[in-house]
Amino acid sequence: MQQHTAVYDVIPRPAVVNRWEMRRNRRQVHWLIECIAEATGTFLYTFAGAGATATYVLGNILELPGLGSVLQIGIAYAVGIALALAVCFPTSYGQFNPAITIHAVIFHKLPVPKALRYIIFQIFGSFIACLVVYVQYKQLIDTAIEALKAAGKYDALMFTSSGPGGIFGLYVNPGSNLGYVLVNEFVCDFVLGLVIFACTEPGNPISTPTTMPWLISLAYGLVVWGYAPIGLAANSARDLGGRFAALALFGKGASGGNYAALSALTNIPATLLAGVFYEVILNDSTRTIHPEWERFLSARHAELQRKEQGPLAPSFNSSDPSVEKITDKA
Repeated sequence: MQQHTAVYDVIPRPAVVNRWEMRRNRRQVHWLIECIAEATGTFLYTFAGAGATATYVLGNILELPGLGSVLQIGIAYAVGIALALAVCFPTSYGQFNPAITIHAVIFHKLPVPKALRYIIFQIFGSFIACLVVYVQYKQLIDTAIEALKAAGKYDALMFTSSGPGGIFGLYVNPGSNLGYVLVNEFVCDFVLGLVIFACTEPGNPISTPTTMPWLISLAYGLVVWGYAPIGLAANSARDLGGRFAALALFGKGASGGNYAALSALTNIPATLLAGVFYEVILNDSTRTIHPEWERFLSARHAELQRKEQGPLAPSFNSSDPSVEKITDKA
């Protein structure tokens, strides 16, 4: 039998906070809290990645050497993913990606209305992050745009991965063959999905709740470092949120043309295929749940019981672990 001590048993909180928590944990309200957590997660990794992209793009246009690099962008996205999971995973199980949410609907019975809310808020979080980054870099962005116009390069570069529009929206280089870009996107998204499903499997003896965020973030870093120059979105929320922001800031020229559909949609079938491949080929339900996952799932069960019973309920609950995938759990 495992015992789980509630935080309120050891860390007293102000009465006003306790009252708010009681209201927040009600079913009628908690769905919104989970959605805000999803938006916060996509905000964090988009804020990290777009900020690093801004230094790289603007440094090149304004000829400021050493201001950024693809290595820095990959590290920023990786750290952003890890921080998003650390901050928001306890609240919403950190999906942060419409493809993962759709996978949860198909394979783990996540209610469709809840999934739609998650996806909307995921995109919204990315959109807000891009607007915040724009405000922070506005002076340098305006200077870079003027420099491009003065050099006669505005039309050629503005809405490419090398232009100011590329800080927020995702674009491919002029003349790129979209067939090769599609292959690059699909393979990278398949690899990402495979790592995510493997690292969130309670029977995996290598990945634990502690190491999981860093393993997933390394996978994101890997695809950015190696394959972003070809054209990579990897997440519909990041892509659509950034593209909507670019459209709001710079007008219809930021639409992305034919690449827009490819970047927004390819990761969904790739991720679903990765989920099927992992379940059919690599996963095995006869494995023993890792002790850290068992403690985590048991503690989560106790938390849900306390929320149902109210804050004055007993703090110690018996173990009732679940083997349901945590990233897909409603």
